[in-house]
Amino acid sequence: MSDIAIRATDLSKKYQIGGRHKQYSRLGDQVMDAMLSPFRRVGNLLRGKSSSASDLDEVFWALKEVSFEIRHGEIMGVIGHNGAGKSTLLKILSRITEPTAGYADVFGRVGSLLEVGTGFHPELTGRENVYLNGSILGMRRSEIDRKFDEIVAFAEVEQFINTPVKHYSSGMYVRLAFSVAAHLEPEILLIDEVLAVGDVAFQRKSLGKMENVSQQGRTVVFVSHNMNALQRLCPRSILLDHGRLVAQDETSKIVEQYLVIASTKTAGPNSWIDFAEQKRNGNGAVRFIGISYSGDDPALRYYPRTNGALEISIRIFSKTKRSVGSIAVTVFDRYGTKLVNADTLSLGKSIDLRKGENLVKLKIDQVHLNPGLYTLGLWVADPPLEVYDLIPSAALFEVVEAEKESIRVQADGLVPVKFEVISVS
Repeated sequence: MSDIAIRATDLSKKYQIGGRHKQYSRLGDQVMDAMLSPFRRVGNLLRGKSSSASDLDEVFWALKEVSFEIRHGEIMGVIGHNGAGKSTLLKILSRITEPTAGYADVFGRVGSLLEVGTGFHPELTGRENVYLNGSILGMRRSEIDRKFDEIVAFAEVEQFINTPVKHYSSGMYVRLAFSVAAHLEPEILLIDEVLAVGDVAFQRKSLGKMENVSQQGRTVVFVSHNMNALQRLCPRSILLDHGRLVAQDETSKIVEQYLVIASTKTAGPNSWIDFAEQKRNGNGAVRFIGISYSGDDPALRYYPRTNGALEISIRIFSKTKRSVGSIAVTVFDRYGTKLVNADTLSLGKSIDLRKGENLVKLKIDQVHLNPGLYTLGLWVADPPLEVYDLIPSAALFEVVEAEKESIRVQADGLVPVKFEVISVS
């Protein structure tokens, strides 16, 4: 028997985007369009354009000729920027979507957790969804019965297990969904970055569970932007960039290559970063539209400096006029360790948002961070249950050194900061 769990060979996925969608009000219009189509193609050739109707649309390759192998019992990380093709890869491996070219052989029963509450029915209770999701994964009722109490205890939803999951918060949803996928013993477990919804304690517990899963000889494919978690959990990783496999090596080396690529994508000060295609979690009643940042020293081209001020402008869209209890800006180091948490909840005052677009400006008095590359995350919610929007990796920014200032940052704790909300408009 082969020791290969997953083998991808020249895996490619193409999407047609930007094409003009035709609508026909009568059958005669459709017949006329078909009759004129050859003449349009000849006209396109005479003008030097493509004669193929499909070529007239814009082609986007989410994956392009990706090949790799993962052995049974191996934990493989998948690293890449937003839009690199990570989620598309997992959807192909879990048979949610078919590749355009190439193929992927998966040898074993697959459990996948690709989005919050994947496979859950909102009208069913937590108990009913455990059995439903377990059946989808191919488990017998006796297996689910044996694991049920352990699943519920791990997810920490005992009090709400007989409540319809449509009333669950995003955190409760993902805890139960992860617990089902991790406890029902699939031979191969595919996990996208849904654990960002859980709190720090649950993330640690989940990582420990995945380590236990790997020690039992099962295979795990783990997508995350948390470099610290990837290096702790995954001995090896693959790096995707714009749909292509750039490298496959030890995770520490892949992280270094990713950071080199990421540094070239860092937006400069006072430049807006839009979130139209950004991956996020939350119910969407309030959504982040974009972010910009700026330091306070024109001599440094307004890059944030060690011990200097950092001003952050956030564009937020609200479906209705409302007050929100928490808007937070978090700062992570290159390995995904949270260093700064500037949360308006700590100020003891709700933020009033009008219907439509709002501009919220926050200012951190002093950024006590060493020079280097950091990640900004965003969160808006009414704690503890309602999460409107959460973007763990909203922007990359660089802290620069000025006048030889430096401060040693502890990797296991938050850096204390003083901050204020400058304006809401």
